[in-house]
Amino acid sequence: MKDAWAKITATVFYVGYLKPAPGTWGSLAALPMAWLIYTLGGLWLFVLAIPAAYIKGYYATLWMTQGQDNHDPSEIVIDEVVGQWIALLPVFVGAAHAGVDVLALWPGWVAAFVLFRLFDITKPGPVGWADRKDNATGVMLDDVIAGVLAAICVGALAGLFHGAVG
Repeated sequence: MKDAWAKITATVFYVGYLKPAPGTWGSLAALPMAWLIYTLGGLWLFVLAIPAAYIKGYYATLWMTQGQDNHDPSEIVIDEVVGQWIALLPVFVGAAHAGVDVLALWPGWVAAFVLFRLFDITKPGPVGWADRKDNATGVMLDDVIAGVLAAICVGALAGLFHGAVG
């Protein structure tokens, strides 16, 4: 039972088995999941979902990789979901603050997706440092850091665009 739960969680309902680029598929799967959580419970439910997914993802990754040589197999994509949600956070905060439909801020969604994938793939600075940890913490943490970097950039781009244009 624990193994089935871990596999479903870590692969995000088997999305991690899609090829090519399972990490990108995981990030794409995170988008409708984020929208659903936000739609059902608003900003605070979405904010709470991020650490909840991190904790579940950490344990699912730990259980799936226990006794394995590879501690970051490509089918584990729950880390991408967490990172992508962090990258989307400024968009959702902006929508809640402005009282607009979160889908109306679609340029922010695109920026969050592209920037998160960029930081996750290129692994600059602290993202690469976390990725080199050979354990479940490293699997999850590099995407958290990539998500934070992407969120900072999304916020900066929103400020630049809305300050210059709006």
